[in-house]
Amino acid sequence: MNRSEKIIRTSVVGVVTNVLLAAFKAIVGVLAHSFAIVMDAVNNLSDALSSIITIVGTKLSQRPADREHPYGFGRVEYFSAIIIAVIVLSAGVTSLIESIKKIIHPVEPSYTTVTLIVIIVAIVVKLLLGRYVKKQGQKLNSDALIASGSDALFDAIITLATLVSAGIMLIWGVSLDGILGALISAFIIKAGVEMIASPVNELLGARVSQELVSDIKKEVMAFDEVHGVYDIILHNYGHDLMIGSLHVSVDDTLTAQDIHSLSRKISLLMFMNHNIIMTVGIYSVATGQNKRRELQSLVTSTLAAHPEIVQVHGFFCSEKDKLVAVDVVPDISVKDEPALHAQLTEELSALIPGMTVQVVIDHNFSA
Repeated sequence: MNRSEKIIRTSVVGVVTNVLLAAFKAIVGVLAHSFAIVMDAVNNLSDALSSIITIVGTKLSQRPADREHPYGFGRVEYFSAIIIAVIVLSAGVTSLIESIKKIIHPVEPSYTTVTLIVIIVAIVVKLLLGRYVKKQGQKLNSDALIASGSDALFDAIITLATLVSAGIMLIWGVSLDGILGALISAFIIKAGVEMIASPVNELLGARVSQELVSDIKKEVMAFDEVHGVYDIILHNYGHDLMIGSLHVSVDDTLTAQDIHSLSRKISLLMFMNHNIIMTVGIYSVATGQNKRRELQSLVTSTLAAHPEIVQVHGFFCSEKDKLVAVDVVPDISVKDEPALHAQLTEELSALIPGMTVQVVIDHNFSA
């Protein structure tokens, strides 16, 4: 069973559980002639909506790529997670409004034995369901499942708070219903905002995990020909697909055939290990005792001496074109990049007269 099938199976459990709970409440409500319990049963049917949205989103995300969407539909999962998070956020806002009303106008609760039984059963079922769905979501890295599980847990917490406050009111005559509800509602609103932030960040292009970047560097550096790995750029198109690029530095004595073979091996490794379609670029490292190697050492050491420069790479020298080019990655604290570029260009031009200097201000998109 693959990831998508597990997400759908978990969501089906959510739908079935909510339907069974709704049926239980409806039957009890009819037998007890309680309109409130019957309406609560209808509410449980609406609670199944988050699981249905997860199923639909997962199904749509598995659609094959087409001409208009060459990268597939994997990002649909993020939209389904956003919709569920909005549902959670709406529930929190609604609960907060009702809680404020109860603070202003306290109402003495009235519970029958049947009502208490229904409430307790609902709390237990929702807690178990929410815990199961959220745990599966974390295991499968599914924002939609995490949001759906949180939705069930929050529903149980709100109901439990109502029950506790009712008990306090009946025993001690103190009304905490509105206060407890407001506190829990504020917590739910905060959680809803955080739930929305995760998929929205993915859609905006969030930085990939440092663990993945470290694994990629370690795996690529394992090739004997590779001296360094730079410029890792990754774009997430859903859980099952990433597209990106990186550069590796190799000896300038490698032939085109050697480089072609190496780049193919790296690309294949990235796809097999991480499902990343990776483009591999090449930086040449000067070897032997010659002017190019001396220039490389001089330029690299000069730039590395600047405390605001965190990385120097991509050195290139063409004696024919009288050109020296190099990439530098400044520290994030550097705000005036044009000024830094002008300073470094002037410094290198004075150091190697007669050569055109090209300093490229690069950025680290993965660290």
